[in-house]
Amino acid sequence: MKTDRLIPHPAFAPAKVQKIAVRWGRVRGQEMMLRFRLDGCGALLLPPRTGPGRADGLWQTTCGELFLALPDGRYREFNFSPSGQWAAYDFHGYRTGMSEYQPACAPRIETDQGLSVSTLTVFLPESEFADVQFAALCAVIEEQGGQKSYWAARHAGEKPDFHNPACFILPVP
Repeated sequence: MKTDRLIPHPAFAPAKVQKIAVRWGRVRGQEMMLRFRLDGCGALLLPPRTGPGRADGLWQTTCGELFLALPDGRYREFNFSPSGQWAAYDFHGYRTGMSEYQPACAPRIETDQGLSVSTLTVFLPESEFADVQFAALCAVIEEQGGQKSYWAARHAGEKPDFHNPACFILPVP
């Protein structure tokens, strides 16, 4: 297991969220776990729990994201909502050739929200990481009043852009 810290994009400061760290690695045999931990979540807005299933537009409110750098400039995007919904897409190049991706097994998503700490835990088949060396971990955070912040291990521009290949810097554990 390893832990990577996310930082907010400087143009979109959070209201109360102070820190986001993602602990990720192999668990229970053939699964990978990603646990997004948010500290200072007193104003955090979470979408209502709807249960598992694919849905589009999850990035428009609080969600965790994983980008995997695939061979030949391709990449895959996963969105994980505290609602229990998820999305996955393949891209042929930077923001081009988008198509829905069907993972080997639907992600399992668990949430836990306390007074000051909130966690979003995701389980994916380890096979989703085959032949992947680098990834990007990101989060969109919506707080009371509609204030949004965009978190990543690295930001590579004046505007948040999780698709930017310069953000795919984290070695996959």
